Amino acid sequence: MSTKPYDRDRSKTKRLEMPVQESALRIMNFDEVALGYTTEMAVKEAGRCLQCKEPQCVTGCPVGVLIPQFIKALGEGDMTRAVGIMKSRNNLPAICGRVCPQEIQCEARCVLGKKAEPVAIGRLERFVGDFELLSRTHPLEQKKDTGMKVAVVGSGPAGLTCAVDLAKEGHMVVIFESLHTAGGVLVYGIPEFRLPKAIVNSEINYAVESLGIAIRTDHVIGRTYTLDELLSEHDSVFLGTGAGLPSFMDIPGINLNGVMSANEFLARVNLMKGYLFPDYDTPVKTGKKVAVVGAGNVAMDAARSCLRLQKGRSGRDSGNKVHIIYRRSRDEVPARREELLHAEEEGIIFDFLTNPVGILGDSGSNVTGLRCIRMKLGEPDNSGRRKPVPLKGSEFDIAADTVIMALGTSPNPLVFFDSKGLNRNLNGTVMADHETGRTTKTRVWAGGDIVTGAATVISAMGAGKRAAADIHKFLTLDNRWD
Repeated sequence: MSTKPYDRDRSKTKRLEMPVQESALRIMNFDEVALGYTTEMAVKEAGRCLQCKEPQCVTGCPVGVLIPQFIKALGEGDMTRAVGIMKSRNNLPAICGRVCPQEIQCEARCVLGKKAEPVAIGRLERFVGDFELLSRTHPLEQKKDTGMKVAVVGSGPAGLTCAVDLAKEGHMVVIFESLHTAGGVLVYGIPEFRLPKAIVNSEINYAVESLGIAIRTDHVIGRTYTLDELLSEHDSVFLGTGAGLPSFMDIPGINLNGVMSANEFLARVNLMKGYLFPDYDTPVKTGKKVAVVGAGNVAMDAARSCLRLQKGRSGRDSGNKVHIIYRRSRDEVPARREELLHAEEEGIIFDFLTNPVGILGDSGSNVTGLRCIRMKLGEPDNSGRRKPVPLKGSEFDIAADTVIMALGTSPNPLVFFDSKGLNRNLNGTVMADHETGRTTKTRVWAGGDIVTGAATVISAMGAGKRAAADIHKFLTLDNRWD
C-alpha cells in the first residue's frame, strides 16, 4: 500500500466521492449502490485529515472511535494497526461505515469542514471494516470463564455489541431473537442495496464462533419465556429489542387492503428474500402505483425497494410509479442527504408540502388512491422545525394501489408481560440510565431504540457498549445492585 505523505494544504483538497452504480442500472437490481473506495482513494482521502491535537470528530462518535489515529495508520499503509485502533472501540466497522449518519455525527465536527469539506470518515471506516472482513487480522479474544450467565434479548446492533463485549470478558452469553434470523434491523430493516446481508452474517457468525455466543432464534421474550423466567436462569439480562411497533395515521381508509407499514414491507423483502427476484419465488408484492408516507431513512428504503421490485420484474418502461409523500419541504427531509439524492436519481417522485387526509378504496376494500392536502410551513414547533399548516381548499388525489406508512416506531410491548418493576415512559420506551443502561428492575439493563425510540445503528451500539461495561462491573466487582 502507498505511504504517500500527507498534503499539508488540506483545505484546498476536495473530498473524494465514492463510486456508485449508475442509477439506470441499479434500479434493476438490489446490488450495493455505493461501491467503496479503492486503496489509492482511501489513502488519498486519509491524507486530508488534519490530525488535530484535540479532535472534535471523536466527540461526535457514539462509541468514541479514535478517528485521527485510525486514519493516520491507514494513510501510512499500516492496515493492521488501523484495524486494531478501529476495533478497540467499534466491533462492526464494515456495517457502521455503510449505515451510520456520519454527516451529523463525527463528520459534522471535523475541523476541516469549517473551511472545506470534512474528511470522509464514514467511507474510510467502511474501507477499514471491509479489509478486516477479508483478512481477520484481529481475532476476537476471550478472557477466562467467569461462570456468570447473561441473557441478551434482541440481536440487533445494541444486543450484538453488548453480547460481544460481555463474551470477551469471559461471561457466558445467550442471545434470544424473536425472528428466525439473527441481526435485528440490520437484517430485516435495511435493504440489501445499502447493507448486504453477507456482511451482517459474516460479523455475527465470526462473533459466535470466536466467543461461543449462543443464539436462540424464534424466541419471543414475553411469550416463549417471561423476563422473570430469564432472570431465574441468568445473572443479568440486557434488553435490546429495538422499536419495531409501527405507527399509522388516524385517517379514513387506513384499514383498506394495500395499506401496510414500512417495517412490514421491508421485513418481507429482506426475510422473504424478495431482493433475489426473479430466481426466488417470494410472496412480496408491490402495486403499480405506490405511495410512501414519510421521508426518513426507512421511507427512502421502502420506496427504493418498491422501485427495484417494480423495475426488475416488469421493466423500466412499465408505467409504474413510486411517490414519497412528505408534509414538510425538501430542506426538512430527515433522511440522510445521500439517500435522498440517490432516491431522486433513481426516479422516485417527491410530493413535498403534502399530507394525506384519507385513503380511497373500491367496493372490494382495495386501495385506489390517496387523498392529500397541500401544506405551508408556519412557525417552528417543539422540534425547532417550522410546523406544517394545511392550506384550506387544496385537497387533491394521488392514484395508488399500495400505501406504505413510514412514520416512526415504538417498542413492542410483548417483552414487558409479567415483568413487574420495569418502568416505562408514556411513549412505551423503557426507563433506563443513559450512562449505564440500568433499568428500574433489578439485574435488568436496556439500550438502543427500546430506550431512546427509533434512532441510529451507532447510537444503539454505543448504548450496548455502555451497558456491557456496567453489567461486567456488576457481575465481577460489585455483584450487587447499588
